[in-house]
Amino acid sequence: MLKPLSRGTYVVDETMIEDARRGVQGQHSSNMGCAIAQKIAQLYGCVAFIVDPVSVDEFDVLARYSGHPRIARRSLSHALSLRAAAIWAAESMKMDPNKRNFIVAHLGGGISIAPIKGGHIIDVNDASSDGPFSPERTGSLPLQPFIDLCFSGEFTKKEVQQMVMGKGGLLAYLGTTDAREIERRIAAGDSTAGEVFAAMAYQIAKEIAAMASVLCGEVAAIVLTGGLARSALLVDLISTRIKFIAPIKVIPGELEMEALAAGALRVLTGQEKARRY
Repeated sequence: MLKPLSRGTYVVDETMIEDARRGVQGQHSSNMGCAIAQKIAQLYGCVAFIVDPVSVDEFDVLARYSGHPRIARRSLSHALSLRAAAIWAAESMKMDPNKRNFIVAHLGGGISIAPIKGGHIIDVNDASSDGPFSPERTGSLPLQPFIDLCFSGEFTKKEVQQMVMGKGGLLAYLGTTDAREIERRIAAGDSTAGEVFAAMAYQIAKEIAAMASVLCGEVAAIVLTGGLARSALLVDLISTRIKFIAPIKVIPGELEMEALAAGALRVLTGQEKARRY
């Protein structure tokens, strides 16, 4: 991932590409985006942009505290999806996204849930190690049992990392990351599948409610987006627990390509200024 950045659309340059190559905050498939954009731009003789990268960091100072001074909470999230969903929800409600507060939950292979205050992502769970479990990630784990597991001698560091991110969550419990398959199993009477799916919804709802406290309850809407937002069952399980907080907007699907285009368009039409890395 790139260095911590403010939200916005950035001009791709060699410094950015080198940081992405080195992975200054870790390796991630999104690191390839700026290099791919530059190659395409060179073909057409135009400027290359990236929009709201994973490393967007606008945390409130209190959000950085973890409980120990040697470990700070990091702002690493599905920022592109989060911010775009907040903007689209605000537009549908005829609101200014820079003057209202939203909670956005990106529900995909990883899950990011963020309070967005006046357009700024002021807190968010780290989808690689925090928050609800997801199709392939564990989210937060009870620390003492996890420490015991890490030092049990049964697993290498790489195996533990894969257990947390890649082989956790629904995959660990049910052997699949496919919500459609899980729903078919639930419909066929698989009580374990139903319980695990409900537990994921429970954790998502709990994280959303926690983020409402960050905004002191001043929430214009809660937005559910990402691939899992296509699941009517999951949306219903979550909505039942959070509908008391604010109206719920559902924007289903992975809409990152549309969000990239919208970010570039905001610069090209003068709504925003392009940032330098």
